[in-house]
Amino acid sequence: MSKPASVEKAYELARERYAEIGVNTDQAMAALKKIPISLHCWQGDDVGGFESSSGLTDGGIQATGHYPGKARTADELRADLDVAYAMIPGRHRLNLHSIYLESGGRPVPRNEIRPEHYARWLDWAKSKGLGMDFNPSCFSHPKAAGGFTLSSADEGVRRFWIEHCIACRKVGESFGRALGTPCVTNVWIPDGYKDIPVDRLAPRERLCRSLDEVFAEKIDPRYHLDAVEGKLFGIGSESYVVGSHEFYLGYAVSRGVLLTLDAGHFHPTEVISAKISAVLCFAREMLLHVSRPVRWDSDHVVTLDDELYAIAQEIVRHGWADRIHIGLDYFDASINRVAAWVIGTRNMLKALLAALLEPTERLKAAENAGDFTARLAMLEELKTMPLGAVWDQYCLQAGVPVGAAWLEQVRDYEARVLSKR
Repeated sequence: MSKPASVEKAYELARERYAEIGVNTDQAMAALKKIPISLHCWQGDDVGGFESSSGLTDGGIQATGHYPGKARTADELRADLDVAYAMIPGRHRLNLHSIYLESGGRPVPRNEIRPEHYARWLDWAKSKGLGMDFNPSCFSHPKAAGGFTLSSADEGVRRFWIEHCIACRKVGESFGRALGTPCVTNVWIPDGYKDIPVDRLAPRERLCRSLDEVFAEKIDPRYHLDAVEGKLFGIGSESYVVGSHEFYLGYAVSRGVLLTLDAGHFHPTEVISAKISAVLCFAREMLLHVSRPVRWDSDHVVTLDDELYAIAQEIVRHGWADRIHIGLDYFDASINRVAAWVIGTRNMLKALLAALLEPTERLKAAENAGDFTARLAMLEELKTMPLGAVWDQYCLQAGVPVGAAWLEQVRDYEARVLSKR
């Protein structure tokens, strides 16, 4: 484990190096403190939720692996999150799905959920100083078994999911009012066909009508923001997805809601970093679900790869930290689930810090002058600048473990708590 004195010494040298290229490392760390990441609750229990003791039915959501220690109750999940947050510098958020309600053992239909069913989550968030985000759960339910929810041709099914999404907006608004920070409520549905359909239009027309009903009641944006999330394909919808990227892009821009870009919801040769600037030419704000696809939307733990750097650069280079809401979305059951949260979130923050440590104006000036030689040379030199020393100092100042020391604490928690579940 690195000692504070050695961390600070390394930081002083790094600060001098960055100053030579016109970057103030203290300002970069101060800016990073203001960027919250919304951790996804479903990493802790493999997207099971707490609707019933029997868990969820199938329906396009699959966590792979059987690592011991999965959270079985909301109390266990909150305890696991407490450990994760203690390993992550900064003040962040929690992204909660509607299936994580606490109803005292009483079954609650999804279209009848109310803020009181999440009261303990709200109390916990208040005590921790966390913001909260929310999601309807339009999957793994008997009324989603036919493969369609908000776009269903069955009016009863469609009405059920409209009511569910409206109820979720009310829950999200209650979070925003209580916590003093807007809750982003994100709508994703699994609707689509396994094989090629004859009529691609009708389901999309129904989806559009459904969403218009869901969002009909305006909510003060100081407390609540709506978002819609598209996808290229999913399990059981390999040939046709109703809520495609193009559909939701048009819907979000025309209706003034946020568009969600999920890093795993596109063709393997597409990346969301290349789409952010295009979307924000027309949309006021947007939501990111940062994940790592491998072969398909397999939601692997976020690593510090080129695409993560590129996503962070897009956010920072254009000053969009106040227009882009950053959430994580992966669920890996093959490794320690708490460690997965910590690894992914710390990597997102490292990427943002790297972007904040760029001499952005110098890079833009070279590009605008047509000096692409200088642009390339500077970008390549940045790759070996002492980012790690600045990151260690940031962790030290935040009072969280430096380097890989956090893993020792997670292992201890695993031995004392997770292994006994």
